[in-house]
Amino acid sequence: MPDTTDATRHRDKMQKIKAARDRMMEGKTGEKGLIIVHTGAGKGKSSSGFGMIMRCIAHEIPCAVVQFIKGNWTTGEREFLRARFADECTFVVSGEGFTWETQDRDRDIAAARAGWEQAKALIRNPDIRFVLLDEINIALRYDYLPLEEVLAFLRDEKPPMTHVVLTGRNAKPELIEMADLVTEMTLIKHPFRDGIKAQKGVEF
Repeated sequence: MPDTTDATRHRDKMQKIKAARDRMMEGKTGEKGLIIVHTGAGKGKSSSGFGMIMRCIAHEIPCAVVQFIKGNWTTGEREFLRARFADECTFVVSGEGFTWETQDRDRDIAAARAGWEQAKALIRNPDIRFVLLDEINIALRYDYLPLEEVLAFLRDEKPPMTHVVLTGRNAKPELIEMADLVTEMTLIKHPFRDGIKAQKGVEF
């Protein structure tokens, strides 16, 4: 009798899946610089962006971070990148904290504007291939930056092979429409609801 063990059935199934996937991948040959949005109420938006920064460093792809809003936080990613990978990754801090902490809208706008000017210079730089705009969606949500200006720059001035990641809750619908890749982090459970504060290594 033919061999009909579980191992054989599994191998036959995987061979069919591989053949189908190989056919699908034959037509996926293009490359382009992507506009990537990480948004949603769930945790992991910045974490995912910084994970991509680690990949860039590993692949020797010059990269940069502009951190909006969180400026007065001491974050692990900032300390790590500045201490160990300052040559591989430019790290710019433009914010002074969340708006309820600064309580000064004009100062928040000025900080966001300064960060955006530096972001534009980094994105235009032909030597940099990946730029993370951490929490820029918050700056756009509070109208610290003009949405149309940001969209026009990404559409008209971003180099064709440069990737730009924009993180933060409440991404504007127009930005989502323009983006090539959008991920929404969904909140299911969070320890904050049980009285647990933000902790090193998890939130920052």
